[in-house]
Order: sequence, then structure tokens, then C-alpha cells
Amino acid sequence: MRIEHVTDAASDAVADYARLTDVALRSISEPERGIFIAESAKVIRRAIAAGYTPRSVLMEAKWLTDLEPHLAPFDIPVHLADAAGLEAITGYRVHRGALAAFERPELPDPGVLLASARRVIILEDIVDHTNVGAIIRSVAALGADAVLVTPRCADPSTAAACA
Repeated sequence: MRIEHVTDAASDAVADYARLTDVALRSISEPERGIFIAESAKVIRRAIAAGYTPRSVLMEAKWLTDLEPHLAPFDIPVHLADAAGLEAITGYRVHRGALAAFERPELPDPGVLLASARRVIILEDIVDHTNVGAIIRSVAALGADAVLVTPRCADPSTAAACA
């Protein structure tokens, strides 16, 4: 990992994190670039433990001690900024202090998933990210074998990292 101090909110180095409050922008840009954003040290640790590959991290320096052991194996930039800098970059106050851009995994073929699945949950056009996350965590606890989402459904990638 490489520590980089961010002084310019418009820097291309932190473009993955820019204007995160615009849900329409996220739904357009993330699938094309193959990334998703995880927020909070807990979610970042869980995503790494689940095998997701981080491409960069943006956080306040105070979170570095907690995340450093998990990020050290990766040759990625760790962008440090103060709270005002994080807000200037993302467009909102980052309450949980740390964000990470992760590479999206290749999705399994639905036919292969369904061939051995006994319990399958289908989420149709649920547009609220919080609801999708809550449903995925609930069905994981209930032992579902697969969750399929329709194209207009909110992106479940971050929720999958937490499940």
C-alpha cells in the first residue's frame, strides 16, 4: 500500500469517490468501470476477508491504524484527507471515516447457480440500497442459496460484501 495525502478534491486520483451522493451517477459509472464503493472500516475488512480486491482507499488518517494490517498486502494507493477534504471529494460528510473502491467480481452464470439451488430469492426493481442490503443479510441468515436481482434493482455489491 502507498500512502498519499490528498490536497486537491478534483484530483483524478480520487475520481472513484467523487460525487457519491448522486445515485444516478453511481448506477451509470460503476458497472462500466467494474467497481463498487464500501463505506466504513468494518465493511472494508469484511470485503477483503470475502476475497474482494481493493483498488484504492480514501479515509481520514485516524482510521489508518485499524485498516493498515488489512490493506498492507495490496499495492494500492491509500488516500488520506481530513474530514473537510473527504466531504469536498464525496459531496457528503463521511460519517464512517473510510471508503474503499473494490473491483467487482465476475458474476456466476445464473444457470449454474440455479442448477443446485433449493432456495432462490429474486429482487425485482427494489431501488433503495438500504432495503437491498437488509434483504440480502436476512436471506443469508435464513439460508438462501442464491439472490438474483433485476437490472433496475439497486446495486447489491456492497451489501454482498457485508453479508
